[in-house]
Amino acid sequence: TQPFGIFINRNNTIYIPGRNSKRIYIWMNNSVNPTKQINTNQFTQLSIFVTSNSDIYTTSVNSSWTINRWLSNETNTSATIAYSDSSSYSIFIDINNTLYFSTDNKNNILSKSLSSSSNILTLVAGTNVAGNTANMLNTPRGLFVDVNFDLYVADRGNHRVQLFRQGQQNAITVAGSGSLNVTITLNHPNHVVLDMDKYLFIVDQSNHRIVGSNENGFHCIVGCTGSSGSSANTLNKPSSMAFDSFGNIYVVDEFNHRIQKFLRLNNTLSKYL
Repeated sequence: TQPFGIFINRNNTIYIPGRNSKRIYIWMNNSVNPTKQINTNQFTQLSIFVTSNSDIYTTSVNSSWTINRWLSNETNTSATIAYSDSSSYSIFIDINNTLYFSTDNKNNILSKSLSSSSNILTLVAGTNVAGNTANMLNTPRGLFVDVNFDLYVADRGNHRVQLFRQGQQNAITVAGSGSLNVTITLNHPNHVVLDMDKYLFIVDQSNHRIVGSNENGFHCIVGCTGSSGSSANTLNKPSSMAFDSFGNIYVVDEFNHRIQKFLRLNNTLSKYL
């Protein structure tokens, strides 16, 4: 029911938090039905990230606004890693074991080192006030941090994607409203993913589509009819997406209550994870 987040690891295992079921569902080996379920005792878990050692992190938008972790060897036992002080719809862990999460109502991005026992949170982007200048965000959602520690943010309320270079407070608009080379118009972008060639993919939620980039700019690649729908080639307010190791795209089709898999044609490389 209204799924939101998805994570696919290098073994193509799929993880999805059950928004209204108090469970995390896991699919292995191309199974249609979940091969494993983790009881969480918490509703409204939305975003999910799984580390290389199979520890599972989720964000919760209930009244406690927590970031939770389930250890790989104790999957029914959770620990609270951080309190976000606002609804958080996206989480990411970079190659230095730093946790990032967006705060929907506080209009910022926070981080915390998972290698330290300190509970100190660092303000990475945003000013805690909604705005559309280079240093401000408006209802930020999806995050992606690349190997250079550059941060991409789906700046949902500003209908744009912002790139914060490492250590910079002012962002570059790389897609949508205010970008230097406007090749695509966005409507409430909700999630961003960067592939190994540094091409950007955007879940353009209120346009009911997935947008991708290449050397010629941005173009629609999934849900390109211009309206919502429930057929195989349409989406209804998609919330997030993920690549598997073959470049196939999995889309969380939130208001159709389903996960859609779109096969990459002429696939010869496994380069997306």
